[in-house]
Amino acid sequence: MLHILEKSLMATSFYRPTPGLLAALCLSLLNLISVPYAHASEVAMPPASGSLVIIGGALRGDNAAVWQTIIQQAGGKGAKIAVIPAAAANPERSGNASAANLNRYGASAFVLPLSVKYTDRHVQEVARDPQWIEAIKQSNGVYFTGGDQGRIVQALMQKDGTRTPLLEAIWALYQRGGVIAGSSAGAAIMSSTMFYDAKAVLPTLQYGVTDGKEIADGLGFIGKQVFIDQHLIIRGRFARMLPVMLKKNYQLGLGIDENTAMLITNQNEVEIIGYKGAILIDLSEAKTDAKEPRFNLSNAAISYLDRGDKFNLTSKVITPSADKLSGKVNPSLPASEEQRFYPDILANTTVADLLFHLIDSRQQQAIGLAFGSSQEPLAEQGFEFKFSKNAESAGYYSSSSGAEAYTVMRIRLDIRPVKMQLPLYR
Repeated sequence: MLHILEKSLMATSFYRPTPGLLAALCLSLLNLISVPYAHASEVAMPPASGSLVIIGGALRGDNAAVWQTIIQQAGGKGAKIAVIPAAAANPERSGNASAANLNRYGASAFVLPLSVKYTDRHVQEVARDPQWIEAIKQSNGVYFTGGDQGRIVQALMQKDGTRTPLLEAIWALYQRGGVIAGSSAGAAIMSSTMFYDAKAVLPTLQYGVTDGKEIADGLGFIGKQVFIDQHLIIRGRFARMLPVMLKKNYQLGLGIDENTAMLITNQNEVEIIGYKGAILIDLSEAKTDAKEPRFNLSNAAISYLDRGDKFNLTSKVITPSADKLSGKVNPSLPASEEQRFYPDILANTTVADLLFHLIDSRQQQAIGLAFGSSQEPLAEQGFEFKFSKNAESAGYYSSSSGAEAYTVMRIRLDIRPVKMQLPLYR
C-alpha cells in the first residue's frame, strides 16, 4: 500500500516522500476501508503498516539472520527495541538475555519490567506507568520473550477485556511502522486465538478445544484470518492447529519451527528466515462430516515452506527461495522408488519427512497413523492421516547448503477416525 501511495503522490509537485507521512496515509486508508471475509481467497490486510517477526521458539543467540531481521525492521543499527519478558518464568534472566542478543547485533535494546512474576512491582501499575508508555513511544520495536503466553495477555489486558495503556502504545508503534517480534509464547499471542492450557496433540484431536481452557484470546497482531502455532515441526504439533482452525473459522494456519522465524510485512508477504521452516495449512476447500462425532477432515491442503521461501496471504501464492527456482521436482524422474508408511505421524519432524519424501517419489499417497499409549483412556481410538499428491501439488529442492532442502506445495490431507484392535501384538 505504501508503494501505491508513493507512486500516486509522486505526480504532485509538492510531495516529498517520508516514511512517517506514508505510514499515516496508509493507516488512514486502512481505517476507512473495511473488507468483510466473504470468500476463501479474501484475507484481511494487516491492521498496521508495521511488520511482524514470529519465531517458533528456542531461538539461538548465534542465529544472526533472525536477530538482524528484527533490528532491520525496527530501523537498522541503533534501533530502540523494548524487550518484554512477561511470559518468562524468570523474567529478569530472560529479558536480559534477549536484550543482550539484540544489542550484540547492533540494536539499542532495553528490558521493560512487565511481568506478574516481579514481586517488587504490580504488573498493572507498570502497564499504566507514563515512563514505560513513553519508552514505547520512543521505540521502533518490541520483542516478547518465550514462556507462558497467558502471562503476556494477563499483563497487557485489563480485567474488563480492554487494552492497557501500554498495549495501546505497542499497537500505536505497530501502526506507525514498527516491528512486533516474539518467540514461542511471544509467537502464540500474534493471532486472535492462541493456545492457553493446551493438551498434547492427540488428546486435542480426541477431545477438541474449549474457549477459556485449551484456547483463549491472543493479542491479534496478525489479524483475524490466520492462526499461529509454534515449536511446530520439532514437537510434531501440526495437527493440533486443525481443531482450533475449524472451531474458530480460520482458513489459514501457519506453524513455525524452532530457531526459525516468519517475517510478515504489511504487504501480506510472509518470508521464512532462520534454521528450518514452517507448515502452512489451508482449509478453504476443506470439509467435515457432521454425522461423525469424532474429529474428521477432508480436502485440506498442507504445504512446507523452507527458509527463504515466501507466501502471500492474499493471493496464497508460494514463491520458493531463489536457490530452488531451477530445482523443480520432476514427477517422472523421482529421487525415490520407496513406498513408506508412517506409524506415528505425530512424532517429532515426521510430517516434514513425509512431505519431502512424498513430493519426490513415485508414491502417490502416504498414510500416517496417530494412536496413544495402551494405558490411556481412548487407547484404541486414533486417526488415519492420508496425504495425497494432486494436480496442485508441486515441489522444489536445492542442495546449495550441502543438504537437500525442499519446498512442498499443496499436498491434500484427509483425516478420519479409526480404531485399533488391542492388544496390538502378543
